[in-house]
Amino acid sequence: MEILKNCMLCPRKCGVNRYEKVGACGATNKIRLGYYHLHEWEEPVLSGKNGSGTIFFSHCNMKCIYCQNKKISLDGYGKLISNKKLGEIMIKLQEMGAHNINLVTPTHYVPNIASVLHKLKGKALNIPVVYNTSSYENIGTLMMMNKLVDIYLADLRYYDDSLAINYSSAPDYFEVATMAIDEMYRQVGSPEFDKDGLMTKGLIVRVLILPGHLEDAKKIIKYLYKTYGDDIFISIMNQYTPVNTCIYQNLNRKLTEDEYNEVIKYALELGVTNAFIQEEGTQEESFIPDFNTNVI
Repeated sequence: MEILKNCMLCPRKCGVNRYEKVGACGATNKIRLGYYHLHEWEEPVLSGKNGSGTIFFSHCNMKCIYCQNKKISLDGYGKLISNKKLGEIMIKLQEMGAHNINLVTPTHYVPNIASVLHKLKGKALNIPVVYNTSSYENIGTLMMMNKLVDIYLADLRYYDDSLAINYSSAPDYFEVATMAIDEMYRQVGSPEFDKDGLMTKGLIVRVLILPGHLEDAKKIIKYLYKTYGDDIFISIMNQYTPVNTCIYQNLNRKLTEDEYNEVIKYALELGVTNAFIQEEGTQEESFIPDFNTNVI
């Protein structure tokens, strides 16, 4: 694929020839896959009773120092597969009863994924496609997925760019991510559901509350609600799990119940109604996929 010879897919715009060396994300021209399975712990409108057909891609264009999927995102664990094999996995997940195909951290493989979906979507593959992203995205890359993605599952991680720089080496994150989310919304519009209450189209934005940064989370929620109102769903997450020792001490602990409740209360006072909240127990490492168990 010619576009990978001068890769500008993500905001880092490293411009490397990924046929010859890895980009800033760590990826070559070939897909490296870490894991796939039926995931029961996504938002209820995605997981349903059978699970979301989740495909975890290796490598990542974010560099989050607290990443719970570090084994695949930063360490590069996974297996190289062909585009054809990716399509076979999508069909296999559909046959297993998946309610959707959930592409986790797909940015650096968008040309490959788009090629596969152009062949399968609406033909052999007839369940919704979910694009699960940090939102550190280029508009042009997202446009390659227009009409191929039904649901965007997007993070909005930081309001304060100093946090984005310190924690993820992602300068201008808020500006970049909010522009990307605007494009996602333009593509999919207001949420739609099937007769069983499963989402078939729409935008969900996740807000992961980091310990010690409640005010940042509140600003993100306020921005999303003032911008989109009830046309999107906001997923307010308490599941931050410290799995790597960080130089920032606040990141070496879990969020407290009182901290989480404070942010939920704030969202309710704003008037947010289309939201998902999490129960206790999601901060356990058992909720992190075991990337050793899946044979690709």
